[in-house]
Amino acid sequence: MSKKIPAITLATVILAFVHLAEAGQAKVHRVGVLHGGPWYQVVDGLRDGLRELGLEEGKHLVLELRDTKGDLKAVDEAARNLERDKVDLLYAVTSSITIGARRATTDIPIVFLAGLDPVVSGLVDSFAKPGGRLTGVHFLVADLTAKRLEILKDILPKVRRVVTFYDPDNRLSREAARLGREEAKRLGLNFVERHVTSVEELRQALQALKGGEADAYFFISSLIVTSHAQLIIDTARAKKLATMSQEQSLVVKGALASYGVSYHEAGRLSARYVQRILAGTNPKDLAVETVRKVELVVNLRTAREIGLTIPPNVLARADKVIK
Repeated sequence: MSKKIPAITLATVILAFVHLAEAGQAKVHRVGVLHGGPWYQVVDGLRDGLRELGLEEGKHLVLELRDTKGDLKAVDEAARNLERDKVDLLYAVTSSITIGARRATTDIPIVFLAGLDPVVSGLVDSFAKPGGRLTGVHFLVADLTAKRLEILKDILPKVRRVVTFYDPDNRLSREAARLGREEAKRLGLNFVERHVTSVEELRQALQALKGGEADAYFFISSLIVTSHAQLIIDTARAKKLATMSQEQSLVVKGALASYGVSYHEAGRLSARYVQRILAGTNPKDLAVETVRKVELVVNLRTAREIGLTIPPNVLARADKVIK
């Protein structure tokens, strides 16, 4: 009697083992991440949050990063390509990028990190019940404009003229500019607004900015501006201008001060939404969360470089001081 296993039987056994092995392996999810410029604090926070939830990059999921560098046309193209490549989910950083990603896609779930009220911008039906394929984290930006300008006045008591650049087509930027204009009037400041609708216009506006034209530069959240924040910071320092920003990572890069939420923490909170949607929860069932904790950060190195002394009362209020 032959001891050889028939070929067909052997093939069946091998195939069964293959199926068992595949069944024992967890799916590696693919998450498309759309951002524009210096938003790596958010991405780092997302990674940390996912790790805390037991999702290890490279083992349980892969992040497909797309830096659109402030180009909204690039957002549309990247979002379409990622959906066509069948990633499991899109993570969109900023309201403008989220709006573009939603416009360019049809079915893919989207988790956002948005500074603009997501109900006002039409991203969701309500905070409690988003009602569609989008949900995520909202963070305060424009709402803090007046307080940010007030702190700048505390840092520079003799400040008279404050210049800002922003894209007038951006709803969040327009709202922040309006609030800045009103607060500047209350504080007796001249709020100088420069509209920029492209990277080239931003570069030209910076080159045209004269040293004595303003006492400080005030950041207003705008995709074009934020994606080239380092250029603004370097130009401002060269012209001995104080810079007030909305995010502490820009202070690390050389801005004088910031007052706003931690983008790293906002990214970390976003990880819960990514994890739950990948596990099968529908985005419409995940309420939108708002990050409300704000911090004041001051860079003493930059202050020394531009010949400025930070008042003791401001330093006493600072949550972080870069020396």
